[in-house]
Amino acid sequence: MADGKIPEEFEVGTPVLVCRWRLSAGDLPLLNRHMRALGKRSVLGKGLSKQLLGWAKQHIEWTLADGTAEHPDGVLMLMVDAEGRAAMAAGDYEPPADTSLAALVERAESASTEASQTDVAPETLWVSRGSGLAVGMAPGEHMSGATSLVGDLAKTLGMPVERDPRLLQRLADGSERPAEAFLVSDEHGIVPASDCSGELAEKFAGGWDRLLERSCSRRR
Repeated sequence: MADGKIPEEFEVGTPVLVCRWRLSAGDLPLLNRHMRALGKRSVLGKGLSKQLLGWAKQHIEWTLADGTAEHPDGVLMLMVDAEGRAAMAAGDYEPPADTSLAALVERAESASTEASQTDVAPETLWVSRGSGLAVGMAPGEHMSGATSLVGDLAKTLGMPVERDPRLLQRLADGSERPAEAFLVSDEHGIVPASDCSGELAEKFAGGWDRLLERSCSRRR
């Protein structure tokens, strides 16, 4: 990356940060949001270098179509090791096997643990609360690309959003049972809980589907 060119090969050690971003028709629908969130991430307590951030965006803008030819609707993976070296690869997309509320809470808890080390959770859990939404995040916590999208969609709909750092704990122990819940994921988009869904969750999920469809339309 020293000369600003995209390297043909990269030697990367054991990844300590792995970002998984959903592709659609060889396009990365949330490119700018993912890049902003990437700038908030850290590795072993250190923010990612401007050099790495520039390489990542350049790599996506210049070589994404060729690099994802075999997986146009798959997942783009960005891997960073402890030395700050990075590599990208594309793979097939597999939807989550279990979308029950308990399974989505478990995923969000795992993502929250990741955020304690990298400063950004790739997945968050959202629930309906009164006339608005609550998300399992602490005040001041940085949003992932997909999470920022849902936050902005909620604002557009005039829905207040509350950050609740104890939400996942209450959902896990059963002390709170929301009318609707959904996972927001950089990889999976918006996933309504199969046993705790409704019109609102499906509305947000439909918005994600339309986003992917627009990417397909642009590539035709």
